[in-house]
Amino acid sequence: MVVETPVAELHFEQYGAGMPIVILHGLFGSARNWRSVAHKLAADFRVIAVDLRNHGSSPHLPDMSYTALSIDVSALLEKLDLDDVTLIGHSMGGKAAMTLSLAEPERIARLVVVDIGPGPYDNEFDNILTAMSDLDLRTVTRRAEASDRLKQAIPDNDIRLFILQNLNLSTGRSLSWRINLPAIRAEIAHLVGAIPRDRGSSFDGATYFIRGENSQRVADQQLALIGQYFPGYELITITDAGHWPHAENPTEFFTTLRQILL
Repeated sequence: MVVETPVAELHFEQYGAGMPIVILHGLFGSARNWRSVAHKLAADFRVIAVDLRNHGSSPHLPDMSYTALSIDVSALLEKLDLDDVTLIGHSMGGKAAMTLSLAEPERIARLVVVDIGPGPYDNEFDNILTAMSDLDLRTVTRRAEASDRLKQAIPDNDIRLFILQNLNLSTGRSLSWRINLPAIRAEIAHLVGAIPRDRGSSFDGATYFIRGENSQRVADQQLALIGQYFPGYELITITDAGHWPHAENPTEFFTTLRQILL
């Protein structure tokens, strides 16, 4: 892969031993959102849960393209001397995983993409990002207070609490966003866009798309495009779940994941 952007040295959490599994979270997320899954998988695998750039404890850089995200992950695989990797990615992390698998298919043994496809989808984040940017953290002392101020712009309580996990509440310091909010806001059009792809490229390894029954991120209309990129893919639907099937129906999701991996 040709490096055209500064590489972020990604923070990661590691569990277990065995064949490697690398987990990439979605937008506004971090490795800790996947700790429950990682701990369970650690009984049989070496699991590396990653903070992607501009998220969690990883570095902040202006470029949020999927090429940049995938280069970061490639550098981490190189650093840890990992090959034949099972790559699991949710949402934004799923698009980064797809991008890497198309660019370096020889390094990826299996690909598991959670509730996202390779094509574009509607930008539902502008209001959220504006509200977060407009929140004057100098006047906020508690997460509950920030939640109250964001309630009008982000009425869904679960989504609001998920986003507020990104508030840095370190003792003795003023509140700050752990994520690189300016970079994400500037690059959101690219993040909801299609992944980059060289003409004719495809990933022929084992590929699984796991979608939530109540989500439209992997609608049937996208399946033809998925087949162009990943001709041998299998589609699995988790019942009673939306865009976060690993959190909304964890029992069925993990049972499905184990059946794929073991």
